[in-house]
Parts: sequence; C-alpha cells; structure tokens
Amino acid sequence: MGAASQDTLAALRAGDLAGATRLDLVGLDLTEVPPEVFALADTLEVLDISRTRIGALPHDLSRLGRLKALFASGAPFRRLPEALADCGALSQVGFRGCGIEEVPGEALPPALRWLTLTDNRIEALPPALGERPALQKLLLAGNRLATLPESLAQARNLELLRIAANRFAAPPAWLAELPALAWLAWAGNPFDTAIDAAAPPASWRDLTIGRALGRGASGDVFEASWNGRPTALKLFRGAMTSDGLPEREMAACLAAGDHPNLTGALGRVEGHPDGAEGLVMPLLPQAWRVLAGPPSLQSCSRDVYAPDFAPPFDVARRIARDVAAGAARLHERGLLHGDLYAHNVLWDGTDGAAVLSDFGAAAFLPAGEAARWTPLDVRAFGLLLGELLDRAAGEVPAELRALEAACVQPDGAARPSMAQALAALS
Repeated sequence: MGAASQDTLAALRAGDLAGATRLDLVGLDLTEVPPEVFALADTLEVLDISRTRIGALPHDLSRLGRLKALFASGAPFRRLPEALADCGALSQVGFRGCGIEEVPGEALPPALRWLTLTDNRIEALPPALGERPALQKLLLAGNRLATLPESLAQARNLELLRIAANRFAAPPAWLAELPALAWLAWAGNPFDTAIDAAAPPASWRDLTIGRALGRGASGDVFEASWNGRPTALKLFRGAMTSDGLPEREMAACLAAGDHPNLTGALGRVEGHPDGAEGLVMPLLPQAWRVLAGPPSLQSCSRDVYAPDFAPPFDVARRIARDVAAGAARLHERGLLHGDLYAHNVLWDGTDGAAVLSDFGAAAFLPAGEAARWTPLDVRAFGLLLGELLDRAAGEVPAELRALEAACVQPDGAARPSMAQALAALS
C-alpha cells in the first residue's frame, strides 16, 4: 500500500481533510468504508476504494450528497451494491475486476453516465440499464454476456460500448441503429471472425531494446533496433483491458498491414525469455506527439486538448485527411477501428502529418456487414473532425462543416463512407 494513501487515511481520521472533494483510499487494508468519510458529505465528489478488502457499501451512502464518481476496482464485490442508486449526483461508477456476478436494476443511480464493469462474471444485465437517459459510456469487456437488455436500444446518448471477450453469438443488430454510438469493441466473442495474419518473425535475439516510449492499457512501447533497423517494440501484458484481449489487438494490427497513416506491424516477436507477446512496428520521429489527451471525468467521452492547440487550418485539414486515410484502409481490410479518437492519433506537431494508432478496440467485420458497422467509425471521425475545425486558426470552408455534419448525423446509413470523407478532404 502507498504511503500517500496511508497518510490520507490518517488525515481523514484526524479530521484534517475538511473541504476535500476527492478521497483516495486505494490499496489500503480496509474492510469497510471508514465512517469518517461522512464528515466530508458537503464536499466529497470522488471516492476511490479500489484494491481494498471492502465488499459492501454503507446503506446510507446517499449522505454523500455531492458524490459524482465512485471507484472500487479490484475490491471483492459479488453484487453491484444497491446503495449506489440512492446517490442522486452519482454519474460515474467503476467496479472492474471485482468478481461481480449480479447487477440489480436497483443498484443503478438515476444520473448514471459512465459505467465500468470490465473483467467480472456477469451473465445478464437488468432492463433498467436502458432507462438511464444520461448513459454515455458502458464498459463490459471480459464478462459472460450473451445478450444485452433490449431496453438499451433506447439509449439515445450511448456513445461508447465495450462488449469484447464475452459470449455473444452475433452482435446485436440494433446497436448499429443507436444514433450516438461511435466507439464499439466486440473482438473475442464467438462470432469474431479474426484470423491471424502472416507476419515476419522477429526473433528476440535480433532485437536491441532502448528507452521506454509509452505505456498503454494493453502493453508497453519501447524504442528498439531490429537487425540494425530503428523500430518501435510493443510488448503486451496479456491482461484484459477495457477494450478487450491483447491477442485480438495483435491480430487486427497485423491484418491492417503496412500503411503510411497507420502504426502497422513489421513483425511478431518470437522467443521472448518470459514468453511475452510483442510486435515490432515502424518508429516514428522523436518529435511526433499525441494529438490530445484521453477523456477526463468531466468530459466523459470527449478528448482533452492542450489549451494552446490552435493549428493553422491547412494543418488541421491534413491531420484529418491522414486519419481518414488510415481509417479507410482499415475498412478496406475488413476492420473496424472502434476507438477513433484524438488520443489515438500521433502527429508531427508542425505540418499535420498523422497516423492512427492503438488497435486495442479494433475488430473484424462480419462478412457482408461492413455497411452496417463502418458508419460507427465515420461518426467518431466526424466528432474528431469537428474538434479540429473548432480549434483551427483561420477560416473554415463551409464544405468541411457540411462533411462534419454528414459524418455525425444520427442515421448511420446516411453517413458518407470513410473513403468518401477522405476524398472530400483530399
């Protein structure tokens, strides 16, 4: 357990946290929520009891009248606690990897906006889930679900859904009709048609590992040399992520092939001393950077850009064009990206050259159903295009605003294809 958390607990018990809006008790040897928490009832907005031994919540949790987010990932809950539903301001709930088997409808808070139940043992979800009008993000990867409640077909604000690594025999067809859905992950279900694409073997002994470049949900990326060629190396951790299984990410990355606007794979690692899986990828120049940060608790489903991000219009248009080119390539290869976001775009920081990265949510499209599902990526692209145009310095042509509107319209069948969006930007 961290010294900071211990210090926080001591301060809480001493009454020294008056006015606190966030309380982190992560990893502490606690079996119940400390009663002193209620001294913060007038201010507390975020409570994190992840990786504790707490397995139940106080029946009077609603006394925390300003509580907006509660995280209990890794804590031993077997049932989503009904006390959550009494918290009128609670909009974000995270119970990942708890061993949850049951989700009562009576446990869902009325203001629910973001629900994370990744990596549990859930076989069914209550109809009440579709009766939460604010619901935007629903993360269910790594459970035992074979169906979703039909009520979710009425979730008009649902934008992000993760159902990877479950037991679905087919994707629920009505998902494609949801007007706001833009980010969907389903790989690792029985209907998943993924096949392992052939890839050159990259022997571990031919790799020289350099500095760490980044850490993602599914693995770590390093600078590397492969037989003298500068490359990037992604080593997968093998654990379930919110998007799904790392091996499905690898399959999608390999199937995407080599393309100038994708972080494709050059080879598959063989002979790692610990048996780890990995991919060798092209190395981007050191000056390249992530376009934006991931969504925050406040923004929920929208990325967070640097306050000073204001590229010239021509640069913004090139970023959008390059992203569209990468996504169009994926659709040509029978893949849905599923996570087309600015935080998964890398760019050169000057001219607008860009690549689409992170295939963690990518999935192979069922045969003959590309026209049904690719409009989800198109909507995500339209949102990204709008973010770029909103921040671009200079006059934005009306035809690009029209393209944005066409991409995000509620009727997926009326959206342009990614190839058509690329043509409009080119």
